[in-house]
Amino acid sequence: MEPEKSQSPGSQRRRPGPSPPRRFKERLFHTLPDYAGPYSVGIMEIEVPVREPRTFSRIKRNHMHALRMDTVLFSIFYPCDASSYASNKKGKPSKATWLPRPRALTSKGYAKFFSVPHLPVTAYIAATTMFTKLPAFRNAKLAGHHAGATPRPSSSTCSQDTLAESRGDKSRFPVIFFSHGLGGSRTCYSTICGELASNGFVVVAMEHRDGSGARSYVNIPPSGRLAANLEPDDANSRRYYKVDYIFPRDNAQDTSPHSAQGVDTELRHAQIQMRMSEIEEAYYVLELINNGQGGLIYRNNLRKKGNVGSSSKGLEGVRWAEWEGRLLLRNVTAMGHSFGGATTVEIVRESQRFPYISQGILLDTWGQATPKAGEATHQSLRKPLLAINSEAFMHWPENFKRLSDITNEAREGGAPCWMMTIKGSTHLSQTDFAILYPHWMSLFMKTVVNPRRAVYLTVNSSLEFLSRVLPCEITANKVWTEEGILQTKMLIGDELPREYRPDDRWMASRLRIPNELQLRIAYWLRRRPKASVVDTDINGKPLTGLVNFAPGNEVWMHLSPTQEELAGSAEP
Repeated sequence: MEPEKSQSPGSQRRRPGPSPPRRFKERLFHTLPDYAGPYSVGIMEIEVPVREPRTFSRIKRNHMHALRMDTVLFSIFYPCDASSYASNKKGKPSKATWLPRPRALTSKGYAKFFSVPHLPVTAYIAATTMFTKLPAFRNAKLAGHHAGATPRPSSSTCSQDTLAESRGDKSRFPVIFFSHGLGGSRTCYSTICGELASNGFVVVAMEHRDGSGARSYVNIPPSGRLAANLEPDDANSRRYYKVDYIFPRDNAQDTSPHSAQGVDTELRHAQIQMRMSEIEEAYYVLELINNGQGGLIYRNNLRKKGNVGSSSKGLEGVRWAEWEGRLLLRNVTAMGHSFGGATTVEIVRESQRFPYISQGILLDTWGQATPKAGEATHQSLRKPLLAINSEAFMHWPENFKRLSDITNEAREGGAPCWMMTIKGSTHLSQTDFAILYPHWMSLFMKTVVNPRRAVYLTVNSSLEFLSRVLPCEITANKVWTEEGILQTKMLIGDELPREYRPDDRWMASRLRIPNELQLRIAYWLRRRPKASVVDTDINGKPLTGLVNFAPGNEVWMHLSPTQEELAGSAEP
């Protein structure tokens, strides 16, 4: 259906903030695009001991607790001042690698996750993304002021308290916690996290150690204090251990729609509990930084020269005084993809445990792993939600039904909710894999939308959502892109579009492309389309896909609030 309102995003695009220059070696490998928002983006990596090391559930592997939390690891993407940053030996800006260190061993972790021999995987990654860098300034100074914004009215009503909070010499920035999906890491969603940071958010990208990632390395704190009263092995000089993906026992493919046993709820629900505890620890770290105790974080940081998985830069050069009082730690957003979406649902449900979380954004949520209302907590959803699905997951009936139940649960609780699908997208379309490996995504997953356009649709619809649900002290000075995506009219009836619906055996994993060979030949031969037909990137290059959907006709809307519901939710 056509939207009620549509604007060409290219016509309202602002000048993007400066990005670090690309070195010659980087240009030989797959690259990530510069961020489109008005801020430059900084990044720092933090791993610190948790306050209370502990285990989760009785699940064991090799006679050891499988789910144990000793430290918490995350990357922070944030708006930065590009004039101050950590530099390399040549005086150029230092940048984080996309593939987490140690890169060769991380590649082996991906091979194990995909159950394939590690040599071909490591060789291919080495030939494509081993030296891919994030287009962000490591340890740069936090941005001082809003990036050329002019105040605008908000849908929320400002109280005197919030107005006073927004005054001051320097800007304060809202916070988003991002939870990755299965096989993910703190960098796998760097494009989305960086785009949000370039629009004025501090984004905390978690790296969960719950056995849901392909591989993560845990540095043992100097105190040696570990969960379950475990002691470091003195005979082993290594001061770290690794956490690989945990396959469910006798049900390794519990993620598949065709799994006869369904989801391993004991494992998945325990992992969600550990993930939520990790986010609580990360929030505590932000509180310390915001309260002027950044030096404490620096001293306790385990991601430093000499430790596994670390850059030699560590947190060198971070101006902690610039962070004091600069984070808006109320009205925080929880956001996650796939299993991270399931995690987000539970975070938003548990209002008493997470009083600082005020809304959630669900990216292609794995609904089958999400506890039903009342199953893990007696609280129900009462906070705003935005669910952005891929078309591949839309065609998975059971998952779509579960996600519909989740959004309706929040709607019945009085919260505004949107649920939409990006046309022609597949499950990895919201990850960096789609950006770095677009041809494989097209050939094997049958993705037809341009991968970068799918990311921009995800980011811009998220910004539209946040502009409607966040209070005015956060939104008043922002000039986020407004494409009118959330004003797209809802589909009529319960029948979903079926043009690209796959056969049952490929359900959720790929799409079906009618007349695929002819379509690919036409794609390879056709002339470059006019910019008015499709959206463009920050350099004016058309974002063409195997199939092009005109701006304003790129999503399906399944659920959206009425004007009365929106007005009611904005009342104090």
